[in-house]
Amino acid sequence: MKGIIGRKLGMTQLFDAETGDVQVVTVIQAGPCPVVQIRTLDRDGYEAAQLAFDEVAEWKLARGEVGHLKRHGFGAHRELVEFRGSTELGEGDTVTVEAFEPGDSVKVSGVSIGKGFQGTVKRHNFSMGPKSHGSRNVRAPGSIGASASPSRVFKGQKMPGRMGGARVTQRGLRVVEVDAEKDLLLVSGGVPGPKNSVVIVRQDGA
Repeated sequence: MKGIIGRKLGMTQLFDAETGDVQVVTVIQAGPCPVVQIRTLDRDGYEAAQLAFDEVAEWKLARGEVGHLKRHGFGAHRELVEFRGSTELGEGDTVTVEAFEPGDSVKVSGVSIGKGFQGTVKRHNFSMGPKSHGSRNVRAPGSIGASASPSRVFKGQKMPGRMGGARVTQRGLRVVEVDAEKDLLLVSGGVPGPKNSVVIVRQDGA
């Protein structure tokens, strides 16, 4: 099990010294993440490692979370995430970006950028209607059901509504570079969320 919590700093590009090809990467400032607790099969019914990230003042957390961290000898941290699966880590260990190597396949989870209330063309990629003179159906969604039967709109119809602001996991990414001195992970492609948002990096397939 490989996993770490980080913060998305933004995107940049790297040039291959041999071929000159450009590769788009996302820069993630990850860790260091202390291991707060190890879940075991006998005691908890499942195996997992609980990691903390981003130290903050105690008043910014609920008392229950502060108490949980104090019981295990840690100060207040903004994020507390469990990584399922067997692990060789122990309570009190620290996970850094050195747990990953260039070429590792990873998946990154985060909360996508909120886009507010959107129509069906943008939200669900619907086709637009005719734009000829007199057309009143340029961005309308079209039919959403029959009238007499069933005399209602079925649940789950693709309709206008709030777009974005949901947890998304981007799979099939690759670690391009690891900077242990600055706690940076450079991951190929884009990852969910705006700049400075918290993301969770896991080994793909875990």
